Amino acid sequence: MSKAVEQKIDEFTIQEEPFYLPVGNEVRLFEKAYTEKLPVMLKGPTGCGKTRFLEHMAYRLGRPLITIACHEDLTTGDLVGRYLLKGSETVWTDGPLTTAVKIGAICYLDEVVEARKDTTVVIHPLTDNRRIMPIEKKGEILVAPREFMLVVSYNPGYQTFLKDLKQSTKQRFIAMDFNYPSSDLEKEIVVRESGVDEITAAKLIELGHKIRNLKNRGLEEGVSTRLLIYAGQLVASGIEVMEAVRAAMIKPITDDESMQVSLEEIAVSILD
Repeated sequence: MSKAVEQKIDEFTIQEEPFYLPVGNEVRLFEKAYTEKLPVMLKGPTGCGKTRFLEHMAYRLGRPLITIACHEDLTTGDLVGRYLLKGSETVWTDGPLTTAVKIGAICYLDEVVEARKDTTVVIHPLTDNRRIMPIEKKGEILVAPREFMLVVSYNPGYQTFLKDLKQSTKQRFIAMDFNYPSSDLEKEIVVRESGVDEITAAKLIELGHKIRNLKNRGLEEGVSTRLLIYAGQLVASGIEVMEAVRAAMIKPITDDESMQVSLEEIAVSILD
């Protein structure tokens, strides 16, 4: 292994174990998928723990993790690489997907459905038995090492209104469903991650569940576990509970003033 590869592996390796509380058999299933060289799709609502789970698994498996935040302007060149002018020379620069293949990393395409369909096609040869990556501009074909793994995520509940993955892409992955944890597990997570006390955490979670029940009844999305943690962090830092709830749990999910007022009324009934 070259020194450059070792440096890249060190650069993308997670040094401290990220906290993750399993809610089912997801850890064992992911480990088996890695062993069998299967690509994985993580499906679930925003802020339910998909990224944290993957960080935890990368640490657990001892593999570097390269994350790509997908968006509509993401091009094939952004993923694979491109020639760039450096001084008077034209130099090839690897994209993050190419780097991940070369160093045997876990490559994570976050919210893959946001990327253009002509861009996501580039991952197809990496998701079948070939496990190859053609680099057309260089006339090369990279063969992914055993350690390489491709993981994508998206939010099916949100994306059905806007975009969706093509079946030709979906059926190249095994899928793992994620959702918000049960109340007891979510309380443990919020207490651990935010430092807030258990009584306050329980009230935040009760409010979060009430708000989630309003999804598609005035709200596009409910309150994520991530936002519950943010609220807990504000409270633990000395912010008054209601102010923390407004900042972390109400205003981020709706701009509708009448809905904000309704949510505040629900919050007061639970927090008082």
